[in-house]
Amino acid sequence: MSSLSAAPSAIASRPETPACASLPPIAEDISAAVGATPLVRLSRLFPTCRAQLFAKLESVNPGGSTKDRPALAMVQAALADGTLAPGGTVVESSSGNLGVALARTCAVSGLRFVCVVDSRTNATTIATIRALGGQVEVVDQPDPETGDLLTARRKRVRALLEEIPGAVNLNQYANPANPGAHRNGTMAEIAAALEGRVDVLLAAVSTTGTLSGCTAYLREHAMSTRTVAVDAQGSALFDGTPAPRPLPGFGAGMVTELSRSVHPDELVRVAPLDAVAGARLLARREGILAGASTGAIVHALAQLPGQLAADARVALIVHDSGVPYLETIYSDAWVRETLGASPADIAAAITRLEEAARA
Repeated sequence: MSSLSAAPSAIASRPETPACASLPPIAEDISAAVGATPLVRLSRLFPTCRAQLFAKLESVNPGGSTKDRPALAMVQAALADGTLAPGGTVVESSSGNLGVALARTCAVSGLRFVCVVDSRTNATTIATIRALGGQVEVVDQPDPETGDLLTARRKRVRALLEEIPGAVNLNQYANPANPGAHRNGTMAEIAAALEGRVDVLLAAVSTTGTLSGCTAYLREHAMSTRTVAVDAQGSALFDGTPAPRPLPGFGAGMVTELSRSVHPDELVRVAPLDAVAGARLLARREGILAGASTGAIVHALAQLPGQLAADARVALIVHDSGVPYLETIYSDAWVRETLGASPADIAAAITRLEEAARA
């Protein structure tokens, strides 16, 4: 008998592997797969760093971002308290990720969804929202009074609420279910994985829901974790001066309601090119393809190694996947056209990042 004919019986008799035996139970629907994301050790990103670095991979949520958590929490809360009627309509402003998360959540919940985005939103993100059954309204002109696209988006939301009977705005910028999802989920999972000892936590900010919820958990459990808010240059958050921001997903053109109660231990504002460099370095060193906000976190992290003890545990949040950004921050042509930076400029920014981490 030839080796080829013997192969099927050999495969059939192979015993079940331990991995098969440990598979999780079947989820009732896609929403049940939100959360419980992995915490991954980063040993290659900054090899000379004495601290232990860990990445919370929110990018593996069903919708590809940390926004899956608040989207599900806000919809469930609105249905539970009667704010949102079964079969009703949700109208929300989003830079992209929450839009995808709400489109998926509304599809599963039998709700209509209208998402107001602006001209900075990635084409892939808009296509994804539409594929999930959401309606997309694109605001391409900033608010004439403030010059801000976020303000213009929120004004369009208010107009749609008047036009669509019974429509509800969940208002991610003020809704307590937003930080609540991170208090009960994101930070609780990080703390459990690291046995209650997290020395530093880095998170990007936009609504500030993630950092607000994580901080609430830290306070409630008397953890001495140092929190680092990573913001965009041109953001109005934390007494910043509003200015055009070419990268969607972090920073805000106005002070959000949630941000007024957030007091990080440290604030790092990151330039667009440095966010691009951080994202590309993370992808090449750790095989983690992440978005611009995570790239900014990598830049902020590079400033810390000299301040960290050898046994320090540092956790950073990978807020979303880099797939929607393949045509933007991972495209040399887009970076040149939008940021005015050549491939040599990108390479130089990555080198500065690596040198900062070694300092």
